[in-house]
Amino acid sequence: MRTFIAHTLASAAALTAFAAAVPAFAADEPKPALTVSGSVALVSDYRFRGVSQSNNGLAVQGGLTLNHESGAYGGFWASNLAGWGTFGGPNLELDLFAGYKLPVGAGTLDVGGTFYQYPGGATLTSFFEPYAKLSGTAGPVALTAGVAYAWSQSALGNWSNHPDSVAGDKEDNLYVWGDAAFGVKDTPLTLKAHLGYSDGNPGLGPNGTSVAPTGSYFDWLVGADFIVGPVTLGVAYVDTDISKTSVEFLRLQPNFSKFQVPGGDPISDAKVVFSVTAAF
Repeated sequence: MRTFIAHTLASAAALTAFAAAVPAFAADEPKPALTVSGSVALVSDYRFRGVSQSNNGLAVQGGLTLNHESGAYGGFWASNLAGWGTFGGPNLELDLFAGYKLPVGAGTLDVGGTFYQYPGGATLTSFFEPYAKLSGTAGPVALTAGVAYAWSQSALGNWSNHPDSVAGDKEDNLYVWGDAAFGVKDTPLTLKAHLGYSDGNPGLGPNGTSVAPTGSYFDWLVGADFIVGPVTLGVAYVDTDISKTSVEFLRLQPNFSKFQVPGGDPISDAKVVFSVTAAF
C-alpha cells in the first residue's frame, strides 16, 4: 500500500515536472547549497508496483524534497489510500525518505531508504526499505535500474490467507526494476516504460497488508507525459502477470477489493491511469 519517487510510477511525471519547474540560475549567481523541490498530483488510480492502493479510485498525492549540493537529500511523500479502513485513522500513507546521490562514470548512483508508515492507523504495518538506483543515458533515452530490499519485518510477514501463516511472522521483500524515458525532439512529449519484479511472502501481513501481496509477480507500465509549463499531464497503461484464476488473485479480493467475491473489481488487473502533476 505504498510508493516512492514511489515509489512509484507517478514519479516519472513528478520528475519530469520538476525539471520543467526548477528555475535557471544566472551565470554570476552562485547556486544555493540547499534547494527545495516538491509536487502535488491528482491520479485516477494509485498504483504501487502494479497493484492499486486506492481501490481503483482517485488519489491526491504530494511531497517535498530538501536537496544539498553534496548530493544528500531527504523528504516526505504522502497519498490517500482506499477507504476500506484496513489501516484506520485517515487511511493515509506517509513515506519518509533520505539518500545520497553521487556521480558514477557518466551516470548517477542514488542510495537511500524509505520508511513507509500510516499515521493514526493500524499497528505493525510500517516498515523500512533501503534502495539503490543507477541512472544514465543511452543516446536520447534516459535509463534507470534499481533494487529495493526490505529485511525481515512484521509488516511483511505471512500472517493470514496461507496454510503456513503464523501470527507474528516476519518476512523480507525484494523488488528490482528498470525504467526508460524518451523525450520526443522539439516537443513537450516524453514516452516512458517500466518493468518490475517483486519477491515477497506468499500470504498477507497483519491487517491484510503486504508490499508484495501475492509472493512473486511482474508488473509493467507504458505511457507518456506531456508538459504544459509547470504541469505534467500523464497517461499510462499499467498491468501485472497476476492471473485471475490464480490463488494469488483470490488473496487480493477480501483484503483489497470493494467486492469480496471472485470476479469482483480486481486491483491487479490492467488499467489506464491518468495523472496531473504540478511541480514547485
